[in-house]
Amino acid sequence: MKLSLDELVTKTATDLMGVTAATLPGASQDLLRHLVDYFDVDLSFLRRNDAARGTTTLVAEWPPRPDIPDPDPLGVVYFADADPVFAATEHLSSVMLTRPDGADEKYQQRVREASGIQGGVSSATVPLLDANCTVGVLGFIKYGDRDWDETEINALRAVASLLAQLQARVAAEVQLLSLAFHDELTGLANRRGLVGYLTEAIAADSPEPVAVIFLDVDRLKAVNSFFGHAAGDQFLRTLASRLEGITAAEGDHLLGRLGGDEFVLALSACSGERAAVAIAERLRHAAREPINVGGEEISRPVSFGVALGTPGELTASELMGRADQAMMQSKARGGDEISVFTEEMRRLNKVRNNIELHLGTAIRNGSLILHYQPEIDLVTGSVLSVEALVRWPHPTLGLLQPSSFVDIVEATNLGCELGRWVIETGCRQLAEWHRRYPELGLSVNVSPAQLISLDLESTVTQILRSCNLQPRLLTVEITEHALVRDTDQTLATLNGLKGLGVKIAVDDFGTGYSSFAQLKSLPVDTLKIDRGFVRDLGVSGHDLAIVRSIISLADAFGLQLVAEGVETEVAATTLLALGCTRAHGFLFAKPSPAWEMESVLARGCLRATPLRQISADRSRR
Repeated sequence: MKLSLDELVTKTATDLMGVTAATLPGASQDLLRHLVDYFDVDLSFLRRNDAARGTTTLVAEWPPRPDIPDPDPLGVVYFADADPVFAATEHLSSVMLTRPDGADEKYQQRVREASGIQGGVSSATVPLLDANCTVGVLGFIKYGDRDWDETEINALRAVASLLAQLQARVAAEVQLLSLAFHDELTGLANRRGLVGYLTEAIAADSPEPVAVIFLDVDRLKAVNSFFGHAAGDQFLRTLASRLEGITAAEGDHLLGRLGGDEFVLALSACSGERAAVAIAERLRHAAREPINVGGEEISRPVSFGVALGTPGELTASELMGRADQAMMQSKARGGDEISVFTEEMRRLNKVRNNIELHLGTAIRNGSLILHYQPEIDLVTGSVLSVEALVRWPHPTLGLLQPSSFVDIVEATNLGCELGRWVIETGCRQLAEWHRRYPELGLSVNVSPAQLISLDLESTVTQILRSCNLQPRLLTVEITEHALVRDTDQTLATLNGLKGLGVKIAVDDFGTGYSSFAQLKSLPVDTLKIDRGFVRDLGVSGHDLAIVRSIISLADAFGLQLVAEGVETEVAATTLLALGCTRAHGFLFAKPSPAWEMESVLARGCLRATPLRQISADRSRR
């Protein structure tokens, strides 16, 4: 039994309710087929208008044409070039009816060319309206003549309204889907889009290796700070467009932006490392070209990381992670380089991640320990002080030196927490030793984070008081690099510690950026000559000249001197001959836990005999 027009509209509304962007083509064709049968016409079509392009595009038709001309005269029609009937659909606001005798001849000719039907046709074209804008048309054609009554036209309006609502909903769905997989700033793929693309490319049945190129713009913050974030965004958009132009010529690849200043190029079919590096080189060359920002030509170096993966052996995220590691290697070398991922990088990154994930817990649960290295008087051989050096007996990696985790401490803001633990643990041990060695001193290293914190002075005060130690027995060691970070706060902290009576030493002196003005303004008591200048002392003339200069500088400023890393008798005697009388190093004792240091302290004198002779010779001269 044939449905009434009202029932037809209701059924159409029900059928279209669950249609999505993916099912729209099929659902549209099914609807047209049903309407062709219902209204006894020969064909029906659904078109979508694009106001920006000035076109009307065929979305669906029924029945499908068996032989579609190429180009299809009904596929995409530009309104500017269209016959009057097609042109009228650009802003159509009411149903347009044509009859064989009254229709425009150009329109009749276009239909004959597209369908192969000879003779005139009748048509009904219904606008799809959205906020008074024509977003498309629903059309019906009958070969020969056909008259449409008012009730049929009203039903067609209702169906067209349902299609306009569906089209708006699907457009919103497509836009949301695009936002879900594309970067809003550049229009490139985002992380989700890249991972999806790579997941498919690196599936086990893929025939060729997959490569990822990770790009990171070096020091983009300077552009944002100087020109503003809007200018920084424009820089990234221009760079993205330039990189996309390069990658478009390279084949079926996908360029994406992860966010910030990071871009990723996924190469779905790559012949090998050499080909990937060649593409990275072309990208680097393009990225180096200046970009106009705020009326000025600005360029930023870009660091690249390349990683290749065999399908079926790792995930998309793992492959991107490897490229990221390689990029970080480029940054570590100063940036503007291309690095290729290696298994050694993977091993080191695994170790670093292990350390980073467990370091905070190790500090809080007391898993770290202190080793102590004595500082001796080169003239008498007596132990003057001990330096506290942190160690981590890691359950799987063994005994870790500070070089394995100090950079992680600073990167994860654990510097203050670790520093407090070192000072407190070292002072407690010193208090215990003071029962037998009341003049023994203690040196501790202080991180840059502690120097710019506001509570280091109060922390040291509280620890010294609780351990019943005199402040003069504690030496705080700072690096030259720390002196150039927030100098005002650093100076305030050091002056506060100096006011307590704590001594201040500059560690690794000669490797940083200390100036005469800084040495003059800072409350420093001691310079510690870096081990790099001491190790070959007595053999290297260059090192001898540097050490002699440092000693002269210390004499000029009235500062004490301590030589680090003394490993040979030649170095020790050379230092003493130059006037440096305090040192520590493997020649005297290696860093050791407190219970082993007990025996060193009990001996009281370390390798003093040959050095006393040097002192005696100097006194006779």
